[in-house]
Amino acid sequence: MDFAFDARTEELRARLLAFMDEHVYPAERVEPGQRAALDSPWQTPAIVHELKDQARRRGLWNLFLPDPRYGAGLSNLQYAPLAEITGRSPHLAPIATNCAAPDTGNMELLAQFGDERQRERWLEPLLAGEIRSAFAMTEPEVASSDATNIETRIERDGDDYVVTGRKWYISGAMNPDCAIFIVMGKTDPGGADPRRQQSMVLVPRDTPGVEVRRAMRVYGFEDHTHGGHAEVVFDHVRVPVSHLVGEEGGGFAIAQARLGPGRIHHCMRLIGMAERAIELMARRAVSRTAFGKPLGQQGVVQEWIADSRVAVEQLRLLVLKTAWLMDTVGNRGAHTEIQAIKIATPRTVVDILDKAVQLHGAGGVSQDFPLAELWAAARTLRLADGPDEVHQRSLARRELKKYR
Repeated sequence: MDFAFDARTEELRARLLAFMDEHVYPAERVEPGQRAALDSPWQTPAIVHELKDQARRRGLWNLFLPDPRYGAGLSNLQYAPLAEITGRSPHLAPIATNCAAPDTGNMELLAQFGDERQRERWLEPLLAGEIRSAFAMTEPEVASSDATNIETRIERDGDDYVVTGRKWYISGAMNPDCAIFIVMGKTDPGGADPRRQQSMVLVPRDTPGVEVRRAMRVYGFEDHTHGGHAEVVFDHVRVPVSHLVGEEGGGFAIAQARLGPGRIHHCMRLIGMAERAIELMARRAVSRTAFGKPLGQQGVVQEWIADSRVAVEQLRLLVLKTAWLMDTVGNRGAHTEIQAIKIATPRTVVDILDKAVQLHGAGGVSQDFPLAELWAAARTLRLADGPDEVHQRSLARRELKKYR
């Protein structure tokens, strides 16, 4: 395993770091005021469009897609250090470079499983950043961490499918630019194989019967930058059979294929969040005095910073190993490592961010520093794309299987 950056990665890193310094970090101070002046908090501020234009001009666009027909053609190992950099400003940099969830996973899904007509109608405008999208899977009435529990129905009626169900925490759905939902539901609820009962269909937002009911809050605040997390009702929504993604009964397998790259992308960005937290801790520690000496000379603060550095270096190596395995033996071959990073990374980064909040005192929980928002995002990722306990269960079963 060789994790040294190749020439292309080094060149893209240099461009991306300059973009962050010259445009993204300054935009963090501008974006809240622009958003407050909009008619709706779900609209996109002008500064975000400016960032997108800059990123496109600098060749920092669709970096996440390994298929050169659609994206930059980078391997997971090449993309990992770039995603880490964007993770330092997770509410602006991924969107600016068209590398933000849930669009990333939806673009990968359409590229891999969509037919030619679906790719032309939805993938191409997503690649161009002209529209946003949402992935409608999680439901409030069932334990959606077990995808076989999904209750939304997708029933065949002649040349149409009729979709009926209620979803929530559907990321991006509050954004007025969200034009398409990828909806997971059951086409064969009585099927013998519980993993062949689900299918996915494309539902345009303006289809009759689609109701974006309300924004769901995350730890008490609304995630405006990503277009919110919405409760969405599909009330006998009728779409053509041609809107089926893949085949009937293939929804569970497609969901697993979609979530694999998404999990590692989240972990890559989380490392960037942790690096931002360590930087803020260090700056605070050398600039503030308590009990007659700088915070950086307090033993407990030194311990926090040292432990955080060790933890980040460990996580980065595990994430890079996982990226390397995904490139060399595929997602199935990297199954154990994908689960391991999904367990370890959010948990560890939450702990680092908690230390950074503590070191900043009241400022740590305020809007004057990014730490509170970063903490909420990292803590949420212990639930998103499968809660810790699901990954622990699966990982333990794999380990135990070796000894049976």
